Amino acid sequence: MHASTPQSCATVRTFAQRLSSTRRGARLARLLAVERLTAWETSPHVIERAEHVVAELAANAALHGRVLGRDFLLALTLDDAAGTLRIAVSDTRGERRPAIPPEREPDHESGRGLLVVDALADRWGTEPFPPSGKTVWALLTQPPRLPVSRGRRSAGSPAAWTT
Repeated sequence: MHASTPQSCATVRTFAQRLSSTRRGARLARLLAVERLTAWETSPHVIERAEHVVAELAANAALHGRVLGRDFLLALTLDDAAGTLRIAVSDTRGERRPAIPPEREPDHESGRGLLVVDALADRWGTEPFPPSGKTVWALLTQPPRLPVSRGRRSAGSPAAWTT
């Protein structure tokens, strides 16, 4: 008789939505990303980081990547096996590639968005979005999902402590 080893069911979940290149579209991108990641039971730490990254990338798409009458695309890919969340925002202005700006005065009101993305994402970059656009993506790692144990608690768990 052969014993089989249990296999974890690795899943890749995706979400994509076109949104208007407006402030409202950027806000909706952030809200939709949080809703989708919450539904996927993503770690709260990853959701918080993702919320800020989506807000910055969507605002940049609506402000700097806007072409009249064209939408931007928000895409999320959660890969449980790799422990990664890929956030991608695509717009139709391929000639305007984002870059972290040189140092600015602390009270300057713009130009800090990519600094936020750089601080929160494990990696980020750009790639062409044919026929003439660009995609700005950010990769966030998340801790592996631990199996939920039912029943006995370990002696070290706070619920088992008594005074």
